[in-house]
Amino acid sequence: MKMFPSLKQLSKPTSDLTSRFMSSQVKTAVVMLNMGGPQHVDQVHGYLHRIMTDRDMMQLPFQNTLGPYIARRRTSEVQKKYAEIGGGSPILKWTNIQGKLMCEKLDKMSPSTAPHKHYVAFRYVEPLTESTFEQVQKDGADRVVLFSQYPQYSCATSGSSFNAIYSYFQNKTFPENLKLSIIDRWATHPLLIKAIGSRISDEIKQFPEGDRDDIVILFSAHSLPLKAVNRGDAYPSEVSSTVHAVMEELGYAYPYALVWQSKVGPLPWLGPFTDDALKGYVKQGKKKFILVPIAFVNEHIETLHELDIEYCKELGEELGVKNIRRAAAPNDHPLFIDGIADIVSQHLRENKPVSPKFLLRCAHCISSRCYESKQWFSRVCKSK
Repeated sequence: MKMFPSLKQLSKPTSDLTSRFMSSQVKTAVVMLNMGGPQHVDQVHGYLHRIMTDRDMMQLPFQNTLGPYIARRRTSEVQKKYAEIGGGSPILKWTNIQGKLMCEKLDKMSPSTAPHKHYVAFRYVEPLTESTFEQVQKDGADRVVLFSQYPQYSCATSGSSFNAIYSYFQNKTFPENLKLSIIDRWATHPLLIKAIGSRISDEIKQFPEGDRDDIVILFSAHSLPLKAVNRGDAYPSEVSSTVHAVMEELGYAYPYALVWQSKVGPLPWLGPFTDDALKGYVKQGKKKFILVPIAFVNEHIETLHELDIEYCKELGEELGVKNIRRAAAPNDHPLFIDGIADIVSQHLRENKPVSPKFLLRCAHCISSRCYESKQWFSRVCKSK
């Protein structure tokens, strides 16, 4: 399979950019960072193995032994879930669509940094960080923008992706003339907020007019171990900021709550959990819900299986509630595409390669890898 589409596939240059495109395959590489998801069931074990052995994602006792054991034990169960959503995750498809549309806009918005080309760097499944950066270097980009596709920053997700880039360059000479910069978070960008608000409004319209006043909006985000929260991880507060911005966009017209999904293992995690919240509100007499994936920018296993199948369908049937709907992820919503193009365009104009917030570690961080990674980014981003 051809992993990286050609320039012709990525964008159609306008006439005033033709000469620039002819002289260079790519000037600005926009590397879209995300966790990724297996495109077919045969990739599930490798995907789980990488997650369970990544100490940025989770810390397990005897991780080199216990992590692979958990991955083996969970493979069959997780493969069944992927089979139920069509045999694999669509996250690569959606990320490529988003990247292609974004770069088409960027070529027009920022001709001085064109041609732009998007790359996908997943953390746990191909295209992995290492193979992506090999391709970026082959293409000879003058500038690389690392664009986290997690709007809200967490050490376990965004942090792990940035640390993987740091690790990649530890045994390599960093290109002397390469300009590297970082977009590490964008939780309240106005067009992200409008896109999510639009997705919610689409679902509200599916309810009869007389029932709309009774809707409860539940914003659901991937949970986090409480020890990470207590360490100072910014994720919960940044997710909350997105929720409140969306509700402001909607005029605070509906009752709402922030809930958390996808807990793994026996340790305490941030709650209330999405399924428990649904049960609790049904006991209070609530019968109409919209679930909103507030921290996911495209569809994948947590939306298509956990929210759609496990909660909207199976839990809804168990609770006797027929009116549980789920707002779509931003995906290729025009407002969202405009938003990510605006984020990158503004980043290129401002020429601020790394934010002070990114360089600040958690208050109780004890990770030497985190310290070394941030020191490295501070050095290579600010030295160009």
